[in-house]
Amino acid sequence: MTLVVPAAPYDFELDPATTALIIIDMQRDFLEPGGFGSLLGNDVSLLQRTIAPLQDVLAAARASGMTVIHTREGHRPDLTDAPPAKLARGNLSCGIGDPGPFGRILVRGEHGHDIIDDLAPIDGEAVLDKPGKGAFYATDLELMLRNRGITRLIVTGVTTEVCVHTTVREGNDRGFECLVLSDCVGSYFPEFHEVGLKMIAAQGGIFGWVAPSTALLEQLAVTTTTTGAHR
Repeated sequence: MTLVVPAAPYDFELDPATTALIIIDMQRDFLEPGGFGSLLGNDVSLLQRTIAPLQDVLAAARASGMTVIHTREGHRPDLTDAPPAKLARGNLSCGIGDPGPFGRILVRGEHGHDIIDDLAPIDGEAVLDKPGKGAFYATDLELMLRNRGITRLIVTGVTTEVCVHTTVREGNDRGFECLVLSDCVGSYFPEFHEVGLKMIAAQGGIFGWVAPSTALLEQLAVTTTTTGAHR
């Protein structure tokens, strides 16, 4: 079934069977007080605003049978997959691999590295660990999507101008059509969030489409109702 979602710069068409919801880096280290983002002096409440609308989208995606993939940015405990330039950047007093309130910062297996409870994956949903900003870099995401016949991505998560933007750009280059939900992505810097969304939809959708989550939810509700009516 093809759904038509009102979006910028024009309507985005999708079939839930060939679409994946990508939830990027909704991790304690980025979203919770005391995590890495907070230690850097950021206002994590700006990211927490994405949680409620994303919960609604996740529930609707699950109900529609859409593929759901969660990502986590982080590194091996020995940090051999973390480039020296990344480890050194910022001259931080508490950086990647250092002990923090939630364990070693952005290290796989630590409490802070994991996804927040409000958006915890369920059985059958893939959790993709990535060492970089983009979800395609040094991961098997593309293989997973191709194997499932996925052609379109609903991209959500944090942060708008960094990991979300990088993933959308990577997906675009690989031929995936990407819809970014404007209230399900967030940034510590509101001006970056606003401009980042404009960049995606500019020039006829140079990287993808942008829409509020309500536009997608309205269409998924129709699908769920229709599917239920035929059961």
